[in-house]
Amino acid sequence: MSHDDLKHGGFKDRTRIDEARERLLDEVSPHARTEHAPLGSADGRTIASRITAPNPVPSYDRAAMDGYAVRAEDTFGASHRSPNVLRTGEEIGPEIAARVHTGSDLPAGADAVVMIEQVEELRGEIEVFDAVAEGENVGDAGEDVAKGQRLYEPGHRIRPSDLGLLKSVGLDAVEVAERPTAAVIPTGEELVQTDPGPGEIIETNGLTVSRLVDRWGGRPTYRDVVTDDREALRAAIQRDLTKDLIVTTGGSSVGERDLIPEVVDDLGEVLVHGVALKPGHPVALGVVEDTPVIMLPGYPVACIVNAVQFLRPALKRAGGMPIEDHPTTEARLERKIRSEPGVRTFARVKLEEEGGERTVEPTRVSGSGVLSSVALADGWVVVPEEREGIAEGERVAVEDWEWSA
Repeated sequence: MSHDDLKHGGFKDRTRIDEARERLLDEVSPHARTEHAPLGSADGRTIASRITAPNPVPSYDRAAMDGYAVRAEDTFGASHRSPNVLRTGEEIGPEIAARVHTGSDLPAGADAVVMIEQVEELRGEIEVFDAVAEGENVGDAGEDVAKGQRLYEPGHRIRPSDLGLLKSVGLDAVEVAERPTAAVIPTGEELVQTDPGPGEIIETNGLTVSRLVDRWGGRPTYRDVVTDDREALRAAIQRDLTKDLIVTTGGSSVGERDLIPEVVDDLGEVLVHGVALKPGHPVALGVVEDTPVIMLPGYPVACIVNAVQFLRPALKRAGGMPIEDHPTTEARLERKIRSEPGVRTFARVKLEEEGGERTVEPTRVSGSGVLSSVALADGWVVVPEEREGIAEGERVAVEDWEWSA
């Protein structure tokens, strides 16, 4: 359907969300840019090259228990009825033991540790009441990590526990993928940043989307509002073709002032215009000179829903990051959710707990302009296209869409 047909007839045909996402991701290629990040700033970054351990952990044989380092052969035959008597000293030798603590370096010549509970300390001597085998109560060098051991492959997203391991093997920086870049361009002649007058609206979508880009591992550039003018929109798109992604907010529907899909189609190609999801079906997806362009609707909730469904996976793909599922919480539905067959519906909900059981109450299904309905919700419940709502009492999965990964 042409853009003129859309303007006269609305969205008669809407692409299914999975197909629309696939078309978009087909146009997104992981960039090959890398940088070295100090460990202190590497949390959440994506590893760009295989990491192997340059040093073993631990780097020395160590005592695994408090007690005495010994030669195991000097304890053979020891028992409570007939303890072996060893002298104590700083260096290990025949029938000489040395005091050690958990984690301390095992003295040269020792090959085992007798636990403190199995000895009686005398002046300059100890009585050993239990024999130990070679290697008993000893942590070998490299027991935790061997030198040269493969630790991480490209694409792994670094977690705080990974940082500890990387530091333990002697690394202070890692090669990571650069954060993918995204230009966030709010559009609309009615938008202002403060003090709205009659017919004006405070711009919120660009701020929200730019912070989501940052949370999802990207580097956003939050642009000034661009008015509903073809030449101004054209210049804004062309300015940011050096970015990995361009994201616009507003002007994506089929009204007289909804110009951005037409501008993108003139400069490149609109891949999808109109998706079978609610709220937010007037989303458009395109590409200009190999730069994907995601045209989000202007209504705030519709903007957020589409950002999660399209911008997030595109950003992850561009940055070589894994596209992970959102965490979910299972709960019992307190009130029926209605939805339109053939449309994937995102119902905003509140979670509560009653008598040890989690319950969920729908707050809104419709109302894509009511920003508070999503900002004050605990997540959303997804109603698949093949269902006509979800019945009261059914157990559902609440998606925590604001989870940062």
